[in-house]
Amino acid sequence: MITTAARPTRFLRGSRIEFVGRHLGLLSISVVFVALFVFFSARADAFLTADNLVNVARQIAPTVVVAMGMTYVITTGAIDLSVGSIVGLTASALALFAQSGNPVVALVLTLAIGAAIGVINGALTAFGRLQSFIVTLAALTAVRGIALLITQGYSTPIDSTFLLPLGNGKLLGLYTPTWIAIGAIAIAWYVFTHTRFGRYIVAVGSNAESLRRSGVDIRRIQMAALVITGVLASVAGIITATRLASGSSNSGTMFELEVITAVVLGGTSLMGGRGSVIGSAIGALTLGIISNGLVLLQVNVYWVPIVQGAILVVAIFLNSKLFSRLVGSRR
Repeated sequence: MITTAARPTRFLRGSRIEFVGRHLGLLSISVVFVALFVFFSARADAFLTADNLVNVARQIAPTVVVAMGMTYVITTGAIDLSVGSIVGLTASALALFAQSGNPVVALVLTLAIGAAIGVINGALTAFGRLQSFIVTLAALTAVRGIALLITQGYSTPIDSTFLLPLGNGKLLGLYTPTWIAIGAIAIAWYVFTHTRFGRYIVAVGSNAESLRRSGVDIRRIQMAALVITGVLASVAGIITATRLASGSSNSGTMFELEVITAVVLGGTSLMGGRGSVIGSAIGALTLGIISNGLVLLQVNVYWVPIVQGAILVVAIFLNSKLFSRLVGSRR
């Protein structure tokens, strides 16, 4: 027989376990991030300086921006492998548009390119009933090929005084790309957690058939997620081109893997149905401080992807059902 005094204790304990289970991905990547931050702060003298942290925030901004859209896509149970190629194409296109026209028009056209690729990916995936992996893998190759074709493999300089502040401008001590990333996080979090569209994103990944039977066109949700990611990838292309003051078709090479790693590190399930916008942002920041910290420690640069991959495996284990069962059984 359970006493009256024991009931609140058991209830609180159950609530804590439920909270940990629901936010396990976010909690685990937060622990990893804090541990790495403390480690690099103690071992690398320049790591904790304001200039270094501001630069890390600027460098990781494109990854953060695209990770917001990728969180939506992966939560629906799909994936987008074309984002790196979109970055390369839009960075090149922005430079070419800026040389031959109005910079505002150049921005609009560049964003339109990302949206158009997202529409094609979304239409083939959602309405064509093709696997998103195959569709976006094909787009990865084709879009990169278009970028190389229009530039002939050369970088195109950007000298527009209107565009360059988008990559190098500063406001209140932070670079413009950082502010763009913060804005992307805020909007993505609000939409994901406080709107019907955000609930539909989760439902498509967890129980698409039930959502369809309730009258929701799940194809439009799937397509919208890929369009959003395409637009955000073009934003990352704009940031990259204006930060480097040139558009290169080689921009964004292997970028898609970095973004997907950040999202998975943040606790979003590759099987769909569970995602965390804040977790994705912390995952991207974790990758950023790993790269920066190892460079400051003068570790061979080839160790960076090895360490990132090892941390990814650990993070996936921490988010796995096996680990959840182990934690639950010990409690």
